[in-house]
Amino acid sequence: MAVITFIVDGQPRTVECDPASLRHAYHGLPGSLLDIALDAGIPIEHACGGNCACTTCHVIIKQGAANLSPIDDNEADRLDAAWDVGPDSRLACRAVVTGDVVCEVPPYNRNYVQEGGAITLGQHTAAAGDGGVKR
Repeated sequence: MAVITFIVDGQPRTVECDPASLRHAYHGLPGSLLDIALDAGIPIEHACGGNCACTTCHVIIKQGAANLSPIDDNEADRLDAAWDVGPDSRLACRAVVTGDVVCEVPPYNRNYVQEGGAITLGQHTAAAGDGGVKR
């Protein structure tokens, strides 16, 4: 049994599961972070359907990197195109879980419209002298 914590918008969401026993919905490799997140109802964008053809499922591993499958050349090549990539970056569709992991879903990789929300950049106010933007 593995404990996987996904940090979304600064809020941890923890899932306890056996990655090998999940119903695989063909989104990433079976038992991958993407597979586990979607099975638990945790939104992770995956524009290519989890086929390692984009970088929208980019996550940052905070703890437990040793409990993930090793990064392969295809994933490493794809990560070269990811925004704000670092040494703890992985693609959720390729990182297969073998033990406890904590990962963060960066806000720039979220699809707020698909998740039923929207991005609020500012709200118009009627107060004089503030330029009409609530700060």
